[in-house]
Amino acid sequence: MTDEKKSATLNISGAEYELPILSPTAGPDVLDIRKLYGQAGVFTYDPGFTSTASCDSTITYIDGNKGELLHRGYPIDQLADKSHYLEVCFIVLYGDLPTAAELERFESTITRHTMLHEQMQYFFRGFRRDAHPMAIMVGVVGAMAAFYHDSTDINDERQREIASHRLIAKMPTIAAWAYKYSIGQPFVYPRNDLDYASNFLHMCFAVPAEEYQIDPILSRAMDRIFTLHADHEQNASTSTVRLASSSGANPFACIAAGIACLWGPAHGGANQACLEMLREIGSVENIPEAIRRAKDKDDPFRLMGFGHRVYKNFDPRAKVMKQSADEVLDLLGVENNPTLQVAKELEAAALVDDYFAEKKLFPNVDFYSGIILEAMGFPTSMFTPIFALSRTVGWVSQWKEQLADPQLKIGRPRQLYLGQTAREYVDIENR
Repeated sequence: MTDEKKSATLNISGAEYELPILSPTAGPDVLDIRKLYGQAGVFTYDPGFTSTASCDSTITYIDGNKGELLHRGYPIDQLADKSHYLEVCFIVLYGDLPTAAELERFESTITRHTMLHEQMQYFFRGFRRDAHPMAIMVGVVGAMAAFYHDSTDINDERQREIASHRLIAKMPTIAAWAYKYSIGQPFVYPRNDLDYASNFLHMCFAVPAEEYQIDPILSRAMDRIFTLHADHEQNASTSTVRLASSSGANPFACIAAGIACLWGPAHGGANQACLEMLREIGSVENIPEAIRRAKDKDDPFRLMGFGHRVYKNFDPRAKVMKQSADEVLDLLGVENNPTLQVAKELEAAALVDDYFAEKKLFPNVDFYSGIILEAMGFPTSMFTPIFALSRTVGWVSQWKEQLADPQLKIGRPRQLYLGQTAREYVDIENR
């Protein structure tokens, strides 16, 4: 929302320029610099875009100081407690809580789109047997444009809708098959009689030789992981999806770009890094030394899974995830898993340590999600694919919102050039 009465004056070498100030429904005001270059001939400099709003959005809002995460205005803790993932998908996609009839229709649509085109099996089998599941997901999702030609026209609203449903529905199948392929087991087809989370667990862990029983506690924990990762405003992978989309790329290419960005250890790989840290600590006896090293600014060792770049007091998702972690560990036990033993003791030690309290280094969502997935039996190589599967609805919603924006322009960041100025070419015999 623009408030015409609010503006800022910028003085550059004696010349003054009036810049409008835009007021959001929540969050800090925004200085509108869209005409700055045309008027003053200067750019702004903001590495990482940490102080730049690249778009306006109505989907997700984060207040890092309050520890608040809202999807379409609904607090994440309420959604995780009272809702389930597919209802959250509907909210994020369409903006409001669905009626019972709307939710039933949406769930039916997603459930009946979970199968992959049979020829896509050959695509999986083209990868090396030891290919990382994320490498497979990037390739397979990008290849969907070669199989689903009726949902690649971004100017057709109906095709955008079909593409959105297909991506949400098929991503669990793609992730599960990437996992099955990486461990040499046969693919397990989706089942329409199972809910979204249970279906994913079945496709990951069932084998033809025996019946697989899905524990409701594990299914609920999986659903919560999906819900808590559904969207997170303009993070790196979401911004990547939007940047790819701004060029007019098809939806499958855009989401594949988001998956590729998420693969980075500073983004989607954080929970894997946390588990690797726990394994490095090794045993409960080594926790005091690990905490001592973490406090030493000259020691490169860091406690992964603590603190957050955006949340300055606490991660609202972590409070919910801790509950699931406790339930899963109570069900499965930690007696025979030293990594999980270290996790529980490290959490307890850090929460009562004054240093971590002062620095606000609380356990975050990645700490608990890694514990849950480890306890369920997922290898660390599957942590980021599960994150990608969860975040698909956020990417799709941001993609759809951007395409409907009348202000849409192709993304074209500027630069502060520090290289050579113009110079003459020298023929090779004179060099």
